[in-house]
Amino acid sequence: MKPWLAPALAAAVLLSAAAAARAQKAPYDVFPAAEPPYHRARFEGSAKPGELPYAVNYTIWIPQGVKTLRGVVVHQHGCGEGSCKSGLTGAWDLHWQALARKHGCALLSPAYEQPDKADCQMWCDPRNGSAEAFKKGLAELGAKSGHPELAVVPWALWGHSGGGHWAGGMALTHPDRVAAAWLRSGVPLLKADPGRGTIKAHEVPATALKVPLMCNPGTKEGVTVKDGRFAGVWPANAAFFNEVRGKGGLVGVAVDPLTSHECGNQRYMAIAWLDACLAARLPAKAGDPLRPMPAEGAWLAPITGAEAADAKRFKGDPLKAGWLPDAKTAKAWAEYVKDTKVTDTTPPPAPTGLALKGDELTWNADADLESGLAGFIIERDGKEIANLAEKAKNPFGRPLFQNLQYSDTPAMPLIPLRFVDTGAEPGRKHAYRVIAVNTLGLKSAPSEPAK
Repeated sequence: MKPWLAPALAAAVLLSAAAAARAQKAPYDVFPAAEPPYHRARFEGSAKPGELPYAVNYTIWIPQGVKTLRGVVVHQHGCGEGSCKSGLTGAWDLHWQALARKHGCALLSPAYEQPDKADCQMWCDPRNGSAEAFKKGLAELGAKSGHPELAVVPWALWGHSGGGHWAGGMALTHPDRVAAAWLRSGVPLLKADPGRGTIKAHEVPATALKVPLMCNPGTKEGVTVKDGRFAGVWPANAAFFNEVRGKGGLVGVAVDPLTSHECGNQRYMAIAWLDACLAARLPAKAGDPLRPMPAEGAWLAPITGAEAADAKRFKGDPLKAGWLPDAKTAKAWAEYVKDTKVTDTTPPPAPTGLALKGDELTWNADADLESGLAGFIIERDGKEIANLAEKAKNPFGRPLFQNLQYSDTPAMPLIPLRFVDTGAEPGRKHAYRVIAVNTLGLKSAPSEPAK
């Protein structure tokens, strides 16, 4: 391309993106109602240079009882109309809520209204307006939810595909705000590449080297399968890793041994990794700076290997090995890259708030932090009458009670925590209990009974 054509081309892309966004309607007009503890902010797209050309919804979940939030966990979908639509339910994911709740954080799920076949880079590169829209959204959601600290607290970022580009780009451009970033099947471009169209290269500032990052490609994205639509994912990940790690950055690689571009079972590793990073980095007081990752306790691993070692005992060049925060996470990483079967020996929390109205049972449930929720067992008078785990589905990995979409979010319509007992004996009082089951089959203690 002639250098003098670049500004004109960029302007044309921006105007066409904005026009397409204004014409966009379905499927972005169908999403769950955002009633407390959920809140939503929506902004229209802009035709002004430097501003986000696509409309965007930001939905946030606030954990009950938290007076002052310590951070925000962001679950960012990928490119394309289908992936963007899947972002509409991300804040309702019980498993990701468990991570946010543990650390006193909110859970935020953006949904960019990218028209079909429009340029994804107009949102997944945060320099094209999505970073400023994101910060504006946090401020508005802070006002709506009564948590103004949302405008200043740190971010823990998870992103899939184009969302990985965005999460990594945010870590590079806002390193003082990013506690950690998990990059599933997508990383920012660090060197100019004329063959990548509108994708602009990022710089790696020294401050970004202190941000924990994890590259998470599927093995069929160029690692073991060298052709196909997603074969370029691994070379991009390897280039990103080599550049950042070569400068001493805290970046690792966890190759999913089962998948291509779909998310598979990555959440069982991603949540464990983010848990470790948040525990180490979040400040005790909102507004204080992020704490640095401790140098002591880190582990290292070959990026396509299966064994990790304490950094003090690692044999080889440490700047060519993936970084892991601690021994516990290193153990989970070794299990994940082998077969994704991350060990969990603890049962999920017992359901709470069980209520009976007529023949309808309702309850509340917190997901198991390690293994999520596969379903519930319903007991009447001490005997099992229903196993809601039988309805759990996931075409990409372990079955989940909420089912799962391509970009790792619950399917619509959302499944309620509800059961109607059509077999109850009329006129007789029954005692009911509910038991939670995680995705490894471990059962919780029963709930308090409802009669």
